Amino acid sequence: MKTDIEIAQEAKMLPINQIAQKLGITEEELEPYGRFKAKISDEVYKRLENKPNGKLVLVTAINPTPAGEGKTTTSVGLGEGMAKIGKNAIIALREPSLGPVFGIKGGAAGGGYAQVVPMEDINLHFTGDMHAITAANNLLCAVIDNHLQQGNELGIDQRRILFRRCMDMNDRALRNVVVGLGGKINGVPREDSFMITVASEIMAILCLADDLKDLKERLSNILVAYNYNNEPVYVRDLGVQGAMTALLKDAIKPNLVQTLENTPALMHGGPFANIAHGCNSVRATKLALKLGDYCITEAGFGSDLGAEKFMDIKCRYAGLTPSVVVIVATLRALKYNGGVDKKETSNENVEALKKGLVNLGAHVENMRKFGVPVLVAINKFPTDTQNEIDALAEYCKELNVEYSLSDVYAKGGEGAIDLANKVVKACEEENNFTFMYDTDDTIKNKVSAIATKIYGAKDVVYTPAASKRIKEIEALGQDKLPICVAKTQYSLSDNPALLGRPENFTITVKDVKLSAGAGFIVVYTGDIMVMPGLPKKPAANMIDVDENGNISGLF
Repeated sequence: MKTDIEIAQEAKMLPINQIAQKLGITEEELEPYGRFKAKISDEVYKRLENKPNGKLVLVTAINPTPAGEGKTTTSVGLGEGMAKIGKNAIIALREPSLGPVFGIKGGAAGGGYAQVVPMEDINLHFTGDMHAITAANNLLCAVIDNHLQQGNELGIDQRRILFRRCMDMNDRALRNVVVGLGGKINGVPREDSFMITVASEIMAILCLADDLKDLKERLSNILVAYNYNNEPVYVRDLGVQGAMTALLKDAIKPNLVQTLENTPALMHGGPFANIAHGCNSVRATKLALKLGDYCITEAGFGSDLGAEKFMDIKCRYAGLTPSVVVIVATLRALKYNGGVDKKETSNENVEALKKGLVNLGAHVENMRKFGVPVLVAINKFPTDTQNEIDALAEYCKELNVEYSLSDVYAKGGEGAIDLANKVVKACEEENNFTFMYDTDDTIKNKVSAIATKIYGAKDVVYTPAASKRIKEIEALGQDKLPICVAKTQYSLSDNPALLGRPENFTITVKDVKLSAGAGFIVVYTGDIMVMPGLPKKPAANMIDVDENGNISGLF
């Protein structure tokens, strides 16, 4: 089997203006970045404002494992499969972060014959959105430190600066740093830290903003620090929301690319779901709903993280209603959840599969709690056996949930025809979409709703520091916001070692942060890190480029 990059490099891509023409986008509404990628201007939104929305299809997954699930691959393949059955569908995905690309997880352009191209561009610099977000974030940090240096008119308490620097790379050495060393001319010494760009509040704001005006307003509302009188200091107090918006004026425009089968794909924004809200931009999703009859989008990691935040944060703010939820799993990953070592997941083991199926069951039940139809997509591997498929079929029958064997990695859209037909059918089923909690409830009650109803926890406990932060948020009158839980992706609990469907566990909240610009409250649980580290052998060691500029080793 060819590698992903070999398949992508053999792709017969169409010029991006031809992809745009298929969608009815005019030349004046397209801003090309080379031959095969482009941004879409604001004029399209104005022209399509009164056009009815298509159906919204959310693709999510079981808890990720080293054995792999293939959520993005399934999303891309489903988009290709919808074209095979004559449906006008557009996929709306997140942009990859350079952290995973050079680290361990990989890119975010799909795999096999279900990829978005140009794959190398998408997984590297793309159209520069990540760099613009990093620049806007770090401009604010530079202004904060300059304010301290230039007399500190606002009386900012340097011990209570909440906003931190970022970079789009895994670098554990930057988790905790000291800045301003070297004498008076180099600034005021203080402790600081870095987070990865995709965990930045600027990234969340870009993905939730309706337009440039809303973006600027959200940026102005970022809580950056407290002063010596225990009063909040916002970006608007520093007066740099305009400059930050200027850096993001092109980044807010969705990017148009294509799949290997020349079907359209919008890729925009890329917040991680374990430390942010894990969904592509509202602007890209809304645009896809206007341009196509079906918008296929994904939410990061398992449904306990990305999908819950998609429902309770993104849909709440954007006024969206998903028509169906597709939960992706592999038999290999389910066997891993059943206690099988990663090296043995390719071997038939029906008993382990049956034990691991409870993880799939939890995600199906959780998504049904939102009142939306649910489908299961099994990302097929050549090592899957008929006995294992039969066990899966029996379990899905017990859950009364439809499933489809998806073979998009090997066959592209042809391998998703059954899934596509079942998605179309499910979109017409009864839909009673609801949220998991009322935002007017207390912070702790909202966290409890997520922890008990979605994770299956028996209780939530708070450290003294976390309880103190909650009181501060309540004092600001900002407690009536949605909750964004930062939690391990590997388990329904906050302990990555608890696989399957853990019971009788307690969620520990260690810290709470107000993201007033994004419009949600971040709750940190377990040992979650906002700046990942590289593994012992990072993917960067495998990537190379020859004298002609041809990249190899990129998956």
